[in-house]
Amino acid sequence: MRIRIMIAAIAACLPLLTHAADAPAPAQKPWLDSSLNPDQRAKLAVQAMTQEEKLSWVFAWFGNDFGPKKKTPAALAQSAGYIPGTARLGIPALFETDAGLGVASQAGPQVRERTQLPSGLATASTWDTKLAYAGGAMIGAEARASGFNVMLAGGVNLLRDARNGRNFEYAGEDPLLAGTMVGQTVKGIESNHIVSTVKHYAMNDQETGRFVVDSRIDKAAMRMSDLLAMQLALEGSDAGSVMCSYNRVNGVYACENDYLLNEVLKKDWGFKGFVMSDWGATHSTEMAANNGLDQESGHEFDKMDYFGPALAEAVKAGRVPQARLDDMVTRIMYAMFAKGVVEHPVREGGAIDFAAHGAVSRQDAEDGMVLLKNDRNVLPLAKTVRTIAIIGGHADVGVLSGGGSSQVYPVGGMAVKGLEPKIWPGPVVYHPSSPLRAIQAQAPNAKIVFDDGTDPARAARVAKSADVALVFATQWVGEANDAVSLALPDKQDALIDAVAAANNSTVVVLENGSPVAMPWLNKTPAVLEAWYPGTSGGEAIARVLFGAVNPSGHLPATFPASEQQLPRPKLDGDRKNEEKAFAVDYSEGAAIGYKWFDLKGLKPLFPFGHGMSYTTFSYAGLGAKVQDGKLHVRFKVTNTGKLAGKAVPQVYVSPLAAKWEAPKRLAGWDKVALQPGESKEVEVTVEPRVLGMFDESAKTWNIAKGQYKLMLAKDAAGVDAASVTVDLPAQVLDVRGRAR
Repeated sequence: MRIRIMIAAIAACLPLLTHAADAPAPAQKPWLDSSLNPDQRAKLAVQAMTQEEKLSWVFAWFGNDFGPKKKTPAALAQSAGYIPGTARLGIPALFETDAGLGVASQAGPQVRERTQLPSGLATASTWDTKLAYAGGAMIGAEARASGFNVMLAGGVNLLRDARNGRNFEYAGEDPLLAGTMVGQTVKGIESNHIVSTVKHYAMNDQETGRFVVDSRIDKAAMRMSDLLAMQLALEGSDAGSVMCSYNRVNGVYACENDYLLNEVLKKDWGFKGFVMSDWGATHSTEMAANNGLDQESGHEFDKMDYFGPALAEAVKAGRVPQARLDDMVTRIMYAMFAKGVVEHPVREGGAIDFAAHGAVSRQDAEDGMVLLKNDRNVLPLAKTVRTIAIIGGHADVGVLSGGGSSQVYPVGGMAVKGLEPKIWPGPVVYHPSSPLRAIQAQAPNAKIVFDDGTDPARAARVAKSADVALVFATQWVGEANDAVSLALPDKQDALIDAVAAANNSTVVVLENGSPVAMPWLNKTPAVLEAWYPGTSGGEAIARVLFGAVNPSGHLPATFPASEQQLPRPKLDGDRKNEEKAFAVDYSEGAAIGYKWFDLKGLKPLFPFGHGMSYTTFSYAGLGAKVQDGKLHVRFKVTNTGKLAGKAVPQVYVSPLAAKWEAPKRLAGWDKVALQPGESKEVEVTVEPRVLGMFDESAKTWNIAKGQYKLMLAKDAAGVDAASVTVDLPAQVLDVRGRAR
């Protein structure tokens, strides 16, 4: 019910569409006839264009000054990009904004203050597709109200390395979970009649050397991992655009990679929208155009204007066929017509209900927080607690967010100013949602003492005199800024050690962008993973700590015990020489995250899918059957505790005879809200591609005949999991997962 109310609130915030083309289109402009399908309209529009108009659609401008280059005056100030419209044909311009967590601003004097969602990892931790959709709908509404009709959102790169600086933008390590959750976010964004963008296509799995790295991987393994996540996101959203990435893939730049763009995306998957480059990711004219790139983004970032006069000359000379240019523009027009961009023009100055949108962000944060540990039931805190020590993390004033192009500037201004780095990928932003003030509101009679945590000895003295000590530990990462290691920065491990030694009721609250190591774990009774919790993060943290909200988040990524457990203990590349080309050999293939740990027999710090609650759940009655060509799994979930809560039952599958890249795969899940003593019957339909191996030569998913073990578990470690065995017939699926 809360989600429906929030979605209704978002809809109410949309500006009146006074320019909507409700009247029948003039006969001389049949592409404006909304009774025609998007394919027909796109073809008609392109047929009516001059060559100059066609060329203008494939050449995009940055929306901010770039060194000596000035933005086009028509672009919105401090925006990501702009593509001029064709006014004589009634086709509006495209106004582009970063990014996946809200309406971001480029640096400058006119930053937009908008609502920020929690990190992508936090949303993935909810395992709740409805929340993912609601969050997307909210930030899409703010994009429209801000004058944007393209949102560069939909990051679905898998978490292959826990140190990747952009992991916080993405949705974890499993292709089924990541693709499903991101697909719903993109679908929510596009419900506002704007275009959203699935990115970064593909294998952009670290930031170190991102412009020069060659990501090397077996094609079939890529199809079963990173590409499957992208494919599922596109199928779940029907996104209007895909953004190709900076890196090379198997020797060829992603934005001129015929295999990725033409063969996989457009032919195999049937993608009908357009491919835009990342800003600075275009490296050629003819090769890029002929191999599938449809639009050069932010041309100012490239070494030359590849899709400017050079493309016009290449088409004139026949090196890029005229039909290819027409296809490039047709795909852009298709996305605009399919998503309602033409019928629903955008304008700046739309009304935004920041309170309602903050509530959407807060629920996402609350449901995404993961209770990692809770010995002695230290949490939830009693409202009668007498003294609370709050230590570190600027928790007196705000909550942290990640850096780079996804950065949303907070409503009300920066909670902490002057932190390094001050320039891109900074500034380091704390949203003015104070955990301290929110905690005081939950326990109004408690004495609260704050220490900034810069002196461990002093912090320990403060903690010793308190009933409970809350240490807020932070890790700032961002675009172009991988973590140096899994350790918390700035000697925070020593701080936690000191505080835990002084107070045996120490709770660690993590605000981080990726998995981190916890050498102090055995000394602290409780750990709450809050991620980057967004606009309303302080309130969300307090509500979870005091039990106003029962934590229900589950990890979308494995937490390693140390770097030595990773496929590459040392991060590839040279941080001191970012122009030095190198390759990363992803020899683990599709065995990412929990699959790698299973394959190698490693015990993680916390397994994929882990998450605790203030109540308890039991699972029973596991059964499975094949019906209508798909595998269906049924079971019962019961809340056996004394508090209302949400369970996340997870179904994993293992072949008993066939050989996969790893012992098991996530096959499905559900999120179930239950009152104390309540039970619900749950049915999960298994995605057929999860049961097969991809055959690159035949372009089929092949499910082997034989027995498969289905495990109903609370996490990937499978402790106390129920299981059942099912016989599956041999089956061949086409490249899109359909029965042949």
